[in-house]
Amino acid sequence: MCVGSVRDLKVKSESRYNAIETKIFMKKALVVLGLMLGSSLASVWLYDHYFAEDRVVQVIDTKGTSAARNVVYTAPFDADFVGAAERTVNAVVHVKTSVEQRSAVNPFDFFFGVPGGGQGQLVQASGSGVVVSEDGYILTNNHVIENAREIIVAMNDDREFPAELIGTDPATDLAVIKIKAEGLAHLPFSNSDDVRVGEWVLAVGNPFNLTSTVTAGIVSAKGRDIGIISDRAAIESFIQTDAAVNPGNSGGALVNAGGELIGINTAISTHTGSFEGYSFAVPSNIAQKVYSDIKSYGAVQRAFIGVNIGDVTPKLIEEAQLKVKSGVYVAGVADNGAAAEAGIKQGDVIQRVDGQEVTKSSQLRELIGRKRPGDRVTLGVNRDGKVKDYSVELRNMQGSTEILTKEDLNYTAALGASLEPLSPEDRKKLGLARGVKVAKVKGGKFEKAGVPSGFIITKINNRLVSSPQEVEQLVNQLQAGDGVLIQGYLPDGRPDYFAFGW
Repeated sequence: MCVGSVRDLKVKSESRYNAIETKIFMKKALVVLGLMLGSSLASVWLYDHYFAEDRVVQVIDTKGTSAARNVVYTAPFDADFVGAAERTVNAVVHVKTSVEQRSAVNPFDFFFGVPGGGQGQLVQASGSGVVVSEDGYILTNNHVIENAREIIVAMNDDREFPAELIGTDPATDLAVIKIKAEGLAHLPFSNSDDVRVGEWVLAVGNPFNLTSTVTAGIVSAKGRDIGIISDRAAIESFIQTDAAVNPGNSGGALVNAGGELIGINTAISTHTGSFEGYSFAVPSNIAQKVYSDIKSYGAVQRAFIGVNIGDVTPKLIEEAQLKVKSGVYVAGVADNGAAAEAGIKQGDVIQRVDGQEVTKSSQLRELIGRKRPGDRVTLGVNRDGKVKDYSVELRNMQGSTEILTKEDLNYTAALGASLEPLSPEDRKKLGLARGVKVAKVKGGKFEKAGVPSGFIITKINNRLVSSPQEVEQLVNQLQAGDGVLIQGYLPDGRPDYFAFGW
């Protein structure tokens, strides 16, 4: 073969190769174009079906009659929490406190609080709070402001205000404070009964002193009782979420996607002190009642049925031969209490409160915790497999239906006596570093034990006390049958003690 023929063959081969390559390129281009077009159509379809605005559709009823009505379709997941966050951050404040802590260095201080028994120092602590009125009322946790000498509230715009303690409720770990300000951004209460497991929520607060921090999560459970409140009348029916909550978030807001308050962040489940997956909030319905009572009466008006209760479990069903699958078991009924008067007996199972089903004791405590003495509730009670409604008139801790003032509650809650901090004159006169003065005895345990007015308490059950709040905290931890040892000084300066059963 000559050189020219070889060259011609090579040119023809290259031409054929280029033609094939062009065809392949065109096919690839058409495929890519088709994929792009299909993707675009799919995107339009997905957007139209899942992410579009609310729309009107035609609905055909089961009888075949055409009837047009408005049907709202919303996105199954709306990741835009900007609106809720913007409505919330300015209403959540940074609560900074100064708490005096003492360390005993003199062994005599462990007995009657004699002078030289410790040096006090102010320790700074902080948490969060939620503004619930335009004129400066703020909800926070009791443990955030407990024993605080000074409370400072820092707003999101960096303004700071001294705060006044209006009242506390250790039974729910809530407190109300107030600042002198007007026209404040505040959060509306939402109905926490409407909160659903799986609902998206935001936690807003000041963790680790990082102001105005927003985290998101879902409601993991409702009605959680985790046993963290030591008060005898504790109400624990927390909303559990997986929104990140850390130290400093306490007292902050848990809000729904609309920016409405559904809870006060209170606790986390942790082994390290930081968030490990779950947090707990006091439901807004309880928080709103506590706020309203403290604002109106100076103290929470707690209502009682007069029963000891427990959850119905498979083991209890078998042991007590119950003819129910769920409810709240009545383990005991107080003599002459509200439940006994209504006809409720030991062994009954409470399954409804005012028509609302209850399956856990924490639910029952929450529902009754929203009531006041004198209110009536209808309890659906299962006895031997038959359900009957009982009308129960709730009572206060004294067994009456009266509204109690803050002073009344001090008498009853603090051992039947009004207490006051030790004055500088008393400290100097008796040479005491700390103590609490019994201002007046009004019946109750103190009167029966012979504790006189003017007695100065330095220790309760070997625990030093320096404020009425510390006395009340210790008393609220007592259980029926516990022994109580009161140590201190008589008005003439002689040391003395009193012992009695609780």
